[in-house]
Amino acid sequence: MPKETQNWDLVIRSQTAWWDVDFRGIWEYRDLIWLFVKRDFVTFYKQTILGPLWYVIQPIFTTGVFTIIFSKVAQISTDSVPPFLFYMAGNTMWSYFSAALDKTSKTFTANAGVFGKVYFPRMTVPIATVIIGFVQFAIQLMLFLGFYAYFYYSGSDMNISASIIWLLPLAILQMAFLGLGAGILFSALTTKYRDLVFALTFGVQLWMYATPIVYPASIVPVNYLDYFMLNPMAPIVEMIRLGFFGQASVTLQHIAVGWLVTLAILALGLLMFHRVEKNFMDTV
Repeated sequence: MPKETQNWDLVIRSQTAWWDVDFRGIWEYRDLIWLFVKRDFVTFYKQTILGPLWYVIQPIFTTGVFTIIFSKVAQISTDSVPPFLFYMAGNTMWSYFSAALDKTSKTFTANAGVFGKVYFPRMTVPIATVIIGFVQFAIQLMLFLGFYAYFYYSGSDMNISASIIWLLPLAILQMAFLGLGAGILFSALTTKYRDLVFALTFGVQLWMYATPIVYPASIVPVNYLDYFMLNPMAPIVEMIRLGFFGQASVTLQHIAVGWLVTLAILALGLLMFHRVEKNFMDTV
């Protein structure tokens, strides 16, 4: 008798190489990613009194503090851009990246209970986290655009560039890749080296001050500017300031190098994450 053809819902394969990332499996579980996004989004609003207003209060308060300390007290230049708007632009971009990095870095430790009970591609969790962070970023971006319109029509000297049409989506995509890559890299490492959790908190603070958030890149000496722009967040912030304010110390070379560094971090994070996810329950 001819052998009947069978269609299997689940195929069990031998252990794959650590560099063989299952992108197909991640795509097949895209509905699960959406469920994670919806779950975390609804849970956040149910457990807060002010709800989405926190996304508005936080950037306004932080920007106000930056304006007083760095502009009024320290008198750091903002390249003729209104200080409040200057700091809000940098803070909006940094908040998205730092939140994505912080939350994805806790993927294994925060979800060990779920991961130990049922199988699904572990990458769906950090991907959902990055998408959720984009919702917060979108709210804060709309707030920034509101303040931008106010200062623009009040007569502030700002030259919006047409390049913002492609600079903004490019910057958002790069931030998502960078936050995801660095986050899952630290998530993989912290399953074995728990001290990195504390090092990450301290490192993110240092990273912010190594990024032109509270100061313009124009104050960096020209001889060191290329080295400064090796920080992939630096050209991202400068790209946004170039688009909205018409001036920034960033070149196409800086943008290209920033993307190379970002993709390298993302690739390394994917490889390390895939390698650790197979046996992380033995160390968590």
